[in-house]
Amino acid sequence: MRGGLREFMGFPRADGRVGVRNHVLILPVSPAANRAALIAQQAVPAAAVVQVAQEIGPDVAGWELAVRVIAGWVDHPNVYAAVLVAVERDDPVVRRVMADMRGEVRCQTVTLAEAGGTRAAAEMIQVAVARWQRAAAQETRLPVPLSQLLLGTECGGSDACSGLSANPSLGWASDHLIAAGGTSILAETTELIGAEMLLATRARSQAVADRLLDTVRSAEHAAMRMGADFRGAQPAPGNMAGGLSTIEEKSLGCIHKGGRSSLSAVVEYAQRPPASGLVVMDTPGHDVMQLVGMVAGGAQVVVFTTGRGTPTGSAIAPVIKVSTRTELFRSLGRHIDLDAGPVIDGYLTVDQVGEQLLRKIVAVANGERVAAERLGHREFGIFQGWTDAGGVD
Repeated sequence: MRGGLREFMGFPRADGRVGVRNHVLILPVSPAANRAALIAQQAVPAAAVVQVAQEIGPDVAGWELAVRVIAGWVDHPNVYAAVLVAVERDDPVVRRVMADMRGEVRCQTVTLAEAGGTRAAAEMIQVAVARWQRAAAQETRLPVPLSQLLLGTECGGSDACSGLSANPSLGWASDHLIAAGGTSILAETTELIGAEMLLATRARSQAVADRLLDTVRSAEHAAMRMGADFRGAQPAPGNMAGGLSTIEEKSLGCIHKGGRSSLSAVVEYAQRPPASGLVVMDTPGHDVMQLVGMVAGGAQVVVFTTGRGTPTGSAIAPVIKVSTRTELFRSLGRHIDLDAGPVIDGYLTVDQVGEQLLRKIVAVANGERVAAERLGHREFGIFQGWTDAGGVD
């Protein structure tokens, strides 16, 4: 492994995975439960809390994906314990999630109906969180091999430099993580359109190649049924303002995040990768939804490259922001963790910035906080599936 980066300091879990954070999570399962979660967080500000913007239920689009996301966040290696907040005890989300949950997962459900209202529920949440926070504080980090790291990769607000500096640098770091036995997720299905054949040639088997091509084709056809022509109407206006001309050009830059490693698997949205290596996850191009899906799939750290700036973060996984240009780094420095602009300026190579990024990933896995954590960015949204939702940056 380059530079002796063979391990990080993490929190080993009972199932063999390793956390890079030790959060106690407050997770509402409906918009009506958000207020109780937010009131509770005022008393226990160190807790990780999100707000749910959409109704979730068996009769609502994307039910299976939503259940998979909620379960993946509760049973995440970065989460020491979780409190699910619902309106009623018989909430179908809680019932479904808890029915399949592993016995060793620490999870409590608080309902507004049983507590006697929002503020009473908030008090119950506060008590549970404070108890678990005291227990979590007793745990210490231990050295674990880098092979235990699952990295999520994302780009948002792409520009003409994305495929030249930040994305290839991330690809270098991804390759070296995979060489150490780790896993890297390449997401954003719509941003593989036009470059899917190149990625398919790197598949470890014909079955994986076919699965990739089918996944991209299905996403594009679903979008066309909704009246969206990605090849004719993309990239988005912001991408064009940044210097991109076609969706194919954007996609060719996007797949650089996956480096040169062979493709080991293609998984569904929010699904845990079955093996190590480079994995494609079927997600939309929407920044928040794809990030939530990768984290639900077990990503402990995410690297987010940007050419136009984006503050998106996660409540339970550190999101490392990498700027494509030094000008952006200077103007949005509070939001950026590493600048790939020196590649464009010509005084550092992709390999050199890639090694800087790999060291940053390990440092963050060891506990170093990133800008999105310091600024409190905890955006949350669940993809409802290609028949009902989708999009690109």
